[in-house]
Amino acid sequence: MDDWDKYQYEENREQNKTVYYDTADAPKRAPKEKKEPSFVTRKAFVITLIACMVLSAAVGAGAYALAMSHFGGAVIDKTISTTNYNLAKATGSELSVQEIIAKNENSVVAISTESVATDSWLRQYVTKGAGSGVIYSEDGYIITNNHVIDGANSINVTLYDGTQCDASLVATDEQTDIAVIKIDKKGLTPVTIGTMDNLSVGDLAVAIGNPLGTLSGTATEGIISALEREITLEGKSMTLIQTSASINPGNSGGGLFDQYGNLIGIVVAKSSGSDVEGLGFAIPCDKVAKVAKSLVENGYVEGRPAAGINIVDLTSPQLAMQNGVSITGVYIQSVTGENAKKAGLKAGDLIYYIDDVKVTDSAVLLKEIQSHEIGDVVEFTIVRDNDMKKIKVKLEDAKKFANS
Repeated sequence: MDDWDKYQYEENREQNKTVYYDTADAPKRAPKEKKEPSFVTRKAFVITLIACMVLSAAVGAGAYALAMSHFGGAVIDKTISTTNYNLAKATGSELSVQEIIAKNENSVVAISTESVATDSWLRQYVTKGAGSGVIYSEDGYIITNNHVIDGANSINVTLYDGTQCDASLVATDEQTDIAVIKIDKKGLTPVTIGTMDNLSVGDLAVAIGNPLGTLSGTATEGIISALEREITLEGKSMTLIQTSASINPGNSGGGLFDQYGNLIGIVVAKSSGSDVEGLGFAIPCDKVAKVAKSLVENGYVEGRPAAGINIVDLTSPQLAMQNGVSITGVYIQSVTGENAKKAGLKAGDLIYYIDDVKVTDSAVLLKEIQSHEIGDVVEFTIVRDNDMKKIKVKLEDAKKFANS
């Protein structure tokens, strides 16, 4: 072994044989047996990839559910479907807009009027007007606004199916701006009058009417914007429903309906102007029902107090000058009530206060009188011949002055 140039050591094991050579060169690994390369088909690759994705998703979902269950959480499905999402769903409406319209389209009518006017040369000419109405009873009674038919010489009603009928005036109430007319027809579909009790701001509202006097049967949707909005219309203080449903001239007298398809108001006005949008108003159904019932049964509004005077607003300098008075305000035009005459009220008196409320216009005066009951005594502070007087008047039943 001394004659060998190298030292060889071999270690044999049961399952593995490792050979080390002590040579002048660096140790080299024994060459491995060459293998033929293997290939995976495209189909096998795609199947394997899908299987891995499914397995990964299943493992992830299972782990998430296990973790939420272990730590006391809950698995929440946040998937939201926006298919057919609309205002009815957003407001939690019982009926869809389509269902509300279908329930009431036959109960809303178009109204057209003709009036005779006289110009400054005493020449007469015909003026035309238009509005809407809702059917109150199956035998032809229809509710509308007083201002729609005020002064009309002829009134024509067009039903939803296109049938035209002449109408006659039953009775009207200027104070609430409600009127009842009648057509000679039976078998009509009356509206279902709702209640204000469960109505809330944000509820769905659908208006149906005759905008512009030519688009009968038009329906618009919105929400209830306010419930007891106090506004003044033509000298009358009114508490109204405010809505964002589109309202236009010609909608007056039409219906405002709630999420159940019930009538909740008679459309009366809109705020107009280039910078105004979505401000429509309606007379609440509770008042509509009470006034309409009284107009049909009595021809006037029952149980309403009155002072027995006719008044005129001279609240601008121009009107005061035209009427020959130097102080602006609310004046008594005539005295019709027996109690007012006995108390000493006279035509030409300027009404300064009623009780402790300053009278700035006729709306203030009427509102204060209507806050009382028949038989109550109110105190007028009036100005007559530059002297101030206090006169107490016992309120009477307005029915005495229904035709005065």
